[in-house]
Amino acid sequence: MKFLTAIILTALTGFIAGTLSFSPWWGFAVTSLLVAVLVHQKAGKAFLAGFLGILLLWAGLAYWIDAKNNSVLSQRIAHILPLNGNSLLLILLTGVAGGLIGGFAAMSGSFLRASSKK
Repeated sequence: MKFLTAIILTALTGFIAGTLSFSPWWGFAVTSLLVAVLVHQKAGKAFLAGFLGILLLWAGLAYWIDAKNNSVLSQRIAHILPLNGNSLLLILLTGVAGGLIGGFAAMSGSFLRASSKK
C-alpha cells in the first residue's frame, strides 16, 4: 500500500510543482525526494516508486500534448533523433528520462531518511 501511495503522491506533487510558475523544470525531483522522505520505504522501492510516478506523469502529459497537435511536432523531432519518426517511442523516452531523475531523487530521499535515523 505504501508503494502505490508513493507512486500517486509522486505523480500528483510532481504535477503540482510543474504547474507552479516559479518552479524550475526540475522541481518534480524535489517533490520526489520529499515524498520518499515522508513515505518510508527501502531504497529500491523508493527508486521504483519515484521512477514509475514521474514516468507515468511525463509520458501521460507528453501523449496528451502530442494528441492535441496530431503528432506533428513529435514526428519531426523523432526524425531528427534516430527514431525513424516514431512519436510513441519519443514519448516513452521522455517518460524514461523524467522517471530516472524522479527515481534517483526518491532513492536519495530514502537514504536521507535512513541516515537521519542513525
